[in-house]
Amino acid sequence: MSITEIYLKSFTALIALLNPIGAIPIFINLTQSQIERQRNRTARNAALTVLAVLLVSFFSGDALLGFFGISIASFRIAGGLLILLMALAMLQAKTSAVKQTEEEIEDSSLKENIAVVPLGIPLLAGPGAISTVILYSQQHSSLLYTLGEVGVILLGVFITWCCLRGAPYIARWLGRTGINVFTRIMGLIMAAIGVEFIAKGVQALFPLLMRHG
Repeated sequence: MSITEIYLKSFTALIALLNPIGAIPIFINLTQSQIERQRNRTARNAALTVLAVLLVSFFSGDALLGFFGISIASFRIAGGLLILLMALAMLQAKTSAVKQTEEEIEDSSLKENIAVVPLGIPLLAGPGAISTVILYSQQHSSLLYTLGEVGVILLGVFITWCCLRGAPYIARWLGRTGINVFTRIMGLIMAAIGVEFIAKGVQALFPLLMRHG
């Protein structure tokens, strides 16, 4: 697989996991008491939170796995299972409890800085997105690849910010049905990504078994 193909797959995975369109109803609900200027600032701070979390995960993922003695193959399987759980919820047009539980959604109305929690973490930059960024950071060690993946993260965060900034207009244009359809499509893509991660992890952990199979 070429580096360009890896970039394309990582970008698709990141957008599917961030799912900024699917987050629009929650964003509108949490910011309904804010004026436009405050809502725009919330969207900007949420995007900056996502950027910080993903970049830290990308650059420190290798050290984190090494510290806990976790192999990349094991992490692929765990990350794939996590993504599959989230995908199953998205195929039903729901927000996975892996990202945010009902109690956390209710408690979020009491938080002053909703841009960081729960919008930035865990609604957008949740466990699935963090796991995916760490996994793609292990694909190549070259500087060119690293710069390209940072570019992918920047582009994903920019699209997320644009979606949050234009949330009221997108919600009116797509409607609830349109947002649900988009969420289900992203869930299908996530399911395929999760299966691929699991397959590669199993292949790396049990090469002889895969060869005889």
